[in-house]
Amino acid sequence: MTGLAETPTRPTTAKGVSVEFENVRHAFLHGNRPVRVLDDFNLRIEPSEFVSIVGPSGCGKTTALGMVGNLLKPRSGTVRIDGAEVRPGSNDAAFLFARDALLPWRRVRSNVELGMEVRGVPKAERRERAEEWLRRVRLHEFADSDVLHLSQGMRQRVAIARTLVQSPGVLLMDEPFAALDAQTRAIQQEEFLRLWEAERPTVIFVTHDLEEAILLSDRVILMASRPGRMVVDMKIELERPRHQEMRRSSDLFKSYFHDMSARLRAEVDLAEQRMMEENQND
Repeated sequence: MTGLAETPTRPTTAKGVSVEFENVRHAFLHGNRPVRVLDDFNLRIEPSEFVSIVGPSGCGKTTALGMVGNLLKPRSGTVRIDGAEVRPGSNDAAFLFARDALLPWRRVRSNVELGMEVRGVPKAERRERAEEWLRRVRLHEFADSDVLHLSQGMRQRVAIARTLVQSPGVLLMDEPFAALDAQTRAIQQEEFLRLWEAERPTVIFVTHDLEEAILLSDRVILMASRPGRMVVDMKIELERPRHQEMRRSSDLFKSYFHDMSARLRAEVDLAEQRMMEENQND
């Protein structure tokens, strides 16, 4: 497969920072009753680690991302980035979602420049950095194109460039490849890994795809059914660079998958049982 990453034209300023959840608890109101989403959630992620979080739907994966990204504050406990509590105005983290969220009235280059524009980066520097990243994702020839005319895979590459051009210390990824077809998804996974290995921001990656989590990550965190808490923290010791053939050729990959899938199935069954009980009680 053809990689996206090329040799940077200037030294990168990106570096990963630590992320820590300490005794985090959170709940939402469902009707008149609180529903616990996270309960005594503790997790430390080291600088530049790539950590995936998997678990049943509703176990708090996206809620945890939102706390790191300063979208919501835990009811109790603390979330820290690089040792400092996440507070309004924190800008160390950047999001990448399943949908690219590109602005259709902006051309490719100006979409890549958007985050820098919001942060007040001077126009000349925005243009230079955007051009560099468009070369690195092999879209420099489409810099002035209408984003509506791009394929879904190309649009996601624009979104990746828009995110990484900001040199985030933490990259928060919520099923970023879920909307792609299987072949495009596999290509994007490998190409994103090449970009990440050049920049090394800390990554927190939420997915329902266990194979994807194993392929990409340094660690895979399995969360319990609601209320979410960590039940497995598995270190993935596959050599890098990673490639899709590992799914079939690596006995170690298969061992990780069989072990984690059995545990995940148990948590999904428990979540379904709890949902049935709650429906009967309503």
